[in-house]
Amino acid sequence: MVTPVSSRLAPSILLVGASRGLGYAMAVEFLKKGWHVVGTVRDNARNALHELAFEQPGRVEIECLDITKSGEIAGLRDRLSPRRFDILFVNAGTANRNQHETIAEVSTDEFVRVMVTNALGPMRVVEALEDLVTADGLIGVMSSGQGSVSNNENGGHEVYRGSKSALNQYMRSYAARRAGSSRALALIAPGWVRTELGGPDAPLSVEESIPGVVDVLLSKRRRPGLEYLDRMGRTVPW
Repeated sequence: MVTPVSSRLAPSILLVGASRGLGYAMAVEFLKKGWHVVGTVRDNARNALHELAFEQPGRVEIECLDITKSGEIAGLRDRLSPRRFDILFVNAGTANRNQHETIAEVSTDEFVRVMVTNALGPMRVVEALEDLVTADGLIGVMSSGQGSVSNNENGGHEVYRGSKSALNQYMRSYAARRAGSSRALALIAPGWVRTELGGPDAPLSVEESIPGVVDVLLSKRRRPGLEYLDRMGRTVPW
């Protein structure tokens, strides 16, 4: 049960990629904790987030955004420019259609699609919308444990791994350019979760992952600078 809270008094999160899976679950969890949620969807097709907004009038807002289109990112920034958020979190991401293929086997078009969606798009969102976040707020991005170079001892999922490693590298560069900022920055590894993206063989349920992810983000708000963390708040090796 989500308890109604006045959105005027509630902290707020801009959650990019909230129509399903982990993003939708994050929206629900933040609502349970009394937050106001502005969630983005790729198009106007009705989905679970619309139902949530109907159930929680005044506490959930929906914006359209395809993070692979720079014009849509700019449009969202313009629409939200008068507002400020306590957290900006970019959850949107994808995987290549055949995750068993190697980097030598993937087509150029598929490689570009995954890299743009998982690395370039999220960083464009972060760069474009950073000024919408309060000076002591948090900017976070959904990464993956598979983005860890140090932990890659078994290979596999090469295209997806590479896209998340690239994302981590770009966030480190972003953080270096903002050294001394009072904002907290986070890359989150939620674990392998049973979603449309994670597939039915993943060991974790959404309920086992996302409450921890949200708690980690709320705790991280008190610590400026970039950290790469899992759902338990543990540091993931770069």
